[in-house]
Order: sequence, then structure tokens, then C-alpha cells
Amino acid sequence: MGRNAPAVDGKRDQLDAVTLEQFLAVLSPGVSVLYDAGNGHVPLRWVEPSELEDPTPYLLDGEFVLTAGLPFRGDVEGDRSTCGGDSSGSVQAGDYVSRLVAAGVAALGFGLQPYYDAVPQGVIAACRSHGLTLVEVPADVPFAALGLEFSKLLESGRAQVFRQLAETNRHLMRAVLSSRPEHELLTELARRVPVWAVLFGADGRLRARAGSAVDLSRLQPLVKKLLAGSGPRMETAIFDAPAAGLVFGHPLRSSKDATLGSLVLGAEKALTPAQNSVVSSVVGLLELLVRQRTSGSLAPSQLATALLLHPESVTVGNSGQLDGFKDLLAQSVSGTRSEQVRVIQGVRVSAASAAAEDGGVRELLLWRRLFDSKMVELTDYGFAAVTRLKVDDPLVAEVEQLGWCLVVGERTELPGLQEAYRRATSLRARVLATGRSVRLEDMTWSVKGLLGNEAGAMLAERLLAPVLGLDPERRDAQLRVLQSWLAANGNWDAAAKELGLHRNTVRRQINSVADLLGLNLSLAQSRAELWIALQYVVVP
Repeated sequence: MGRNAPAVDGKRDQLDAVTLEQFLAVLSPGVSVLYDAGNGHVPLRWVEPSELEDPTPYLLDGEFVLTAGLPFRGDVEGDRSTCGGDSSGSVQAGDYVSRLVAAGVAALGFGLQPYYDAVPQGVIAACRSHGLTLVEVPADVPFAALGLEFSKLLESGRAQVFRQLAETNRHLMRAVLSSRPEHELLTELARRVPVWAVLFGADGRLRARAGSAVDLSRLQPLVKKLLAGSGPRMETAIFDAPAAGLVFGHPLRSSKDATLGSLVLGAEKALTPAQNSVVSSVVGLLELLVRQRTSGSLAPSQLATALLLHPESVTVGNSGQLDGFKDLLAQSVSGTRSEQVRVIQGVRVSAASAAAEDGGVRELLLWRRLFDSKMVELTDYGFAAVTRLKVDDPLVAEVEQLGWCLVVGERTELPGLQEAYRRATSLRARVLATGRSVRLEDMTWSVKGLLGNEAGAMLAERLLAPVLGLDPERRDAQLRVLQSWLAANGNWDAAAKELGLHRNTVRRQINSVADLLGLNLSLAQSRAELWIALQYVVVP
């Protein structure tokens, strides 16, 4: 019964198989429908003549079964009546029809002659009772003619589907060549197939959408599964929301099987093979676009060549040259000319993140994917990249889980990239020492701020070790004198007044510290190093 239930809207999908309604429409006018179960939208698989009492073991769902009524004949030889009053015939008809419905048969065709002059009333009643479409076939229409008509229609339908697919592919190719290929592809997909579509980037953020979807936050678990897996696959989910009876996602993969993004679709019901073919085409085109964006664009090579040959153009070139460089940079980082960028440096802090045997290709593609940029280089310390992304905490956490730490630079324009790289480089030692990622925006630009607590404590421990090893009373006294004297810039009288000591006492204490540390405190460098080290020591 479920297979023969009427469609919700009474329409069939654009890219579908031959339906019962289409088949009946092309038959001879003498073929009439005695009972319409309302399943004209049901796809037909085949037209099958059978005179078996139970043909269901040999049937597939969606077939149109033809019979001349042999299974319903009574015991009286030569009976050519309607057998409408034959109770045994009615029981036979009920059992027969119920089996057909259970097997998913689309319709029953009853042929007149040689056994019956009219369709038995028991058969009509059984079809009404069980909801099976019943068709009367006159004696002058052989069953073979029905099979031939179905074959012709099937071939015609396939040709039509092929034409529709060809036309759809033409529209998809036009979308790819548009100024907004991802948006246009999804729009064309939603127009041709009854789905809504959402495209996510490698960072899990929305890139494009078409149609009404469920709340994007509810799709994130499915997106994470797609981004975390490998190989060709499809992930599915079900949501209690309109137009989301079935939600399924496809990963967008590089040629090295790195996941570069994901396409999530939602539909009210399962798609037909032809519709799935359109989806597969869109997935393939999106993969080509994302591969081109991460590994195949000509912009990086053009930019690199121009800067190698004319490095001064970034700072002293005319506005036309600078705008050209900005355009190439924007294409390389998937942004716009007016969008600022930032320098990222990645540092290995885990042995698990050692370089791969493939020469770093997969690693390079990984960073290109995560930072949505083709401006990435592999270095002796890890990698450096130019990206338009904010590089938020979730992205930093994802990189750290891979055994890396980041120096996240500040936003800058194209002419400031070299300086931005130098500023990021100044923090790399701190990342190595602390094993933690840093952001330039969060840094205090002082020696203490740049050095960090861990590195500063290490410096103080090594430089002041002889003093720190004294007994507590003498240690604290010498640290106080040293700190006051350095704060007074080596002025004996100012330090003595601050400490409440005689200037000669301060001089003796400082000379004692200099001998203990083995330093010449008349040198500004020695005094500066000691002052920095004292910032990480608790002086009473």
C-alpha cells in the first residue's frame, strides 16, 4: 500500500522514470481504467504478462501485471461469464490482489477474451479494497502491444532524461564560469533538484547557500564528520524540520585526499538516480573550484614572479602596479583587494608533526586548506602563510591538536607584509620556549612582554644563580641593593638615599655582587641584562 500511495503534490520529479500515468496516456483508447488508486506518479519498472495463480515470486516492485483471468476461472469448464456471483472467485481475487499489492505491483491489467467477456466483479472489488489500479484491456489489444508501447516510452523517457541532464550540465558549466561560481552552482542545483544546499569551507564556515536550510549550528556535527574523515563518502543525518527529512553531506577533496570543504544538502525524500547524477556533477565541479582555489590558481606564481623581478614595486611602484599586486594577493588568499591580510608562522612542538615522506605536499595542502590561502611556504621551523582569515580560537586549537603552535600576526596591507613577517619572527623563540601560540594583538611590546614569564624566569635563574644560592638574609639584602642601584642608573647617592644606607656600604655591596656574578657592572649591557632578570625575581 505504501508504494502505491498517491504523491503529496501529485507531481513527479523533473528527472524521474516513466510513470504509470505516462504509460496509460499513450495506450489505445480502448484500454480503460476501471479503478484508479491515485498512484499515477509511481515509476513503472516493466510490463509483465502472467497467468500464474501467484506470480509475486517472479516480480519486482513497480511492475504492471497483465492477466487474461486464468487464475480466476471457476470449476465449470467453458465458463465465459463475468462470474460476478461466484463467491469462490471473489475469495481467489482478494488473495491474488493482496499478494500483488504486497509485492509493490503498480497496476493490474485484465485482458478480455478468451476467458471472460468482462472483468469479474470480484476482481474489481478486490482492487478497490486493496487500493490497486485496475485496467481493462480489450480483446483487440494484445499484451505484446502493451509491452512494445512501454519499451518505446521507456526509451523515449531515457532519452528525455539524457537531454535534461545535458541541459542541466550546460547550466552548471555556465555557473562555474560566472563571477560567483560557488553561489551560482548551488542556485542552479536547487533549481534542478528538489534540495536546499549549503557549502562550507575547510574551516567549517559558511561559503555559500541556496534554498531554506535548518539552522547552520545544527549542521556543524555533520560538517565536522565530513572534514575529519577521508576518502569518498556520504554522511547522512535526519532533523525534525521542514524540508529536512533527509540531510546528507559530501566532502570536497583534493587530489591528495585532503578535505577542502563540504557540501550539505537537504531534501524531503530520497533522490532519484538522475537527480543524484546532478548532485555528483555539482560535487565534482565544487571540488575543481576548491582545488583551483587552494592549489591551482595562477595568481601566486604571477605575484611571486613580479616580486622577484621587481621587489621595489611594492613600496615605490605607481598606484596601477600596486593595485595589480593587491588583486593577485586577493586571488591568492580568496579575498578582495580591500581586505587586509595577516602573516602566520607555524612552529612544530610535537614529534608527531614531523615532515611527511611525500616532500610535504599533504602538509602544504593541509595549511592551504585550514587558512584558505595559497600563500604558504614550508620552512625549517615549520611553515609561514599569508591569510585573510581572523584565525580565531577554534582554528588555533585545531592546529595545536596537530602538534603545532602559531604566531598569529596583526592585520596589514600588502606593503606592510615584510614588516609583519619580521614582527612575527620576533615571537617565534617565545613560542618554542613556552609551547604556546601567541597573537601579536595580545602582546605587550616591552622586553618583559616579549620575553614571557617562562623565558624570563629561566634567564633570571641562570644569570643570578650565585646570588639566589646565598642564605635568604644575605640574598634578599643583595637583591634589594642591586635593584635600587640599577633603578638609580648607577648613582651611588640616589641608591643610598633610597635604601637608607651609606654610599660606601652600597658600593661595597655592588662590588660584592659583581664579583659573585663575574660581571663588569660598568658595562651598560651587563646592567641591562641584570635589570631584565630582576623583573622575574621577587625582591623583598
